[in-house]
Amino acid sequence: MSSKVIAFPQLGDYQFPIKKLLKNLTHLPVLDIPPITKKTIQLGSKNSPDSVCVPFKYNLGNFIEALEMGANVLFQAGGGCRYRYYAEVQETILRDLGYDFSMIQIIEKDHLRFRELYQHFTKLNPNLKRRTFYHQILMAFVYIYYLDKIDEIIRARIGFEVTPNSFLKLKKRFIARMDNCNGIISMSRTYRKFKKRFLKLKIDKPKNCLKVGVIGELYTAMEPFATYELEKMLASYHIEIKRFTNLTYLLIKKALVTPFMKHKVKKYCQYTLGADGLDNVYRVLWLSKHKYDGIIHTKPTGCTPEIGALPIIMKAAKENNMPIIFLSFDEQTAVEGLTTRIEAFYDLIQIKKEKQNDRILRN
Repeated sequence: MSSKVIAFPQLGDYQFPIKKLLKNLTHLPVLDIPPITKKTIQLGSKNSPDSVCVPFKYNLGNFIEALEMGANVLFQAGGGCRYRYYAEVQETILRDLGYDFSMIQIIEKDHLRFRELYQHFTKLNPNLKRRTFYHQILMAFVYIYYLDKIDEIIRARIGFEVTPNSFLKLKKRFIARMDNCNGIISMSRTYRKFKKRFLKLKIDKPKNCLKVGVIGELYTAMEPFATYELEKMLASYHIEIKRFTNLTYLLIKKALVTPFMKHKVKKYCQYTLGADGLDNVYRVLWLSKHKYDGIIHTKPTGCTPEIGALPIIMKAAKENNMPIIFLSFDEQTAVEGLTTRIEAFYDLIQIKKEKQNDRILRN
């Protein structure tokens, strides 16, 4: 094989900490995959089994585009549901298409095993020291954590910005600065500095604004193109957004809070439902307790764990008087239909909010 070029599937802005990690561990070129487009999903769909998950098709499309651009070392994660089989099946499909490459699966059998991962990287970089490996892994976790913290601030405030695109412009500068940080201390300083800047951006936010929680399957939560920039659409309606699923949650928090969530939802389910099914039942209760105005549940068409969770989520939402809308996405989804449904949902929660405010004033 010729000189190695690395590529990995797109997943929102997480491409930046992942790319930095792979560069620092391997000292090899890491491909800048173009943003996901309709072409990406069309390539993936054309070469995938019909019944496979939609995220599989996005990932496969990413890989085909990357291989065509010269990549020959592909990284895939895995775990949780059918995601654990992505790497093996995608490797078979891509080899049948005639591509020459090596595939490295980061998470095997639902566990991130650092010893095996270190061995994978030493094949790409024989001079990689174990201490450097763990230090770079820790830096990547810190980068991801701070990126998620900034995103939480943005979701709560971007719908009320006075200057258009002020939050997204500042986020680009934050990412550029984080990319240039060489240590955890400098990353922490950068985060604190930019956090103050984000909080100083001018907003015009009413005290009793509409608040919506976004729950559902992890890929459609974290990859903006998979839901046609749903969060931007919600922000355009001047809505405060709460989204639970991010890489910090999946890599660190989920294992810690699952026993607590399982206890809290025992009225509705006695067992974990696979992937984020149980988590989403708990989130309905959390959003109701914290006086949110509505819930949007997103999933790829055919996502088995979420389909199993839907009746339970609907029951929990109904019993807690929480308006909820379910959105399924596949390669046939049209943005026009999505826009119409979000408009209708906005009208619903706006009317409900006005009625609540009227009752408060009368009392």
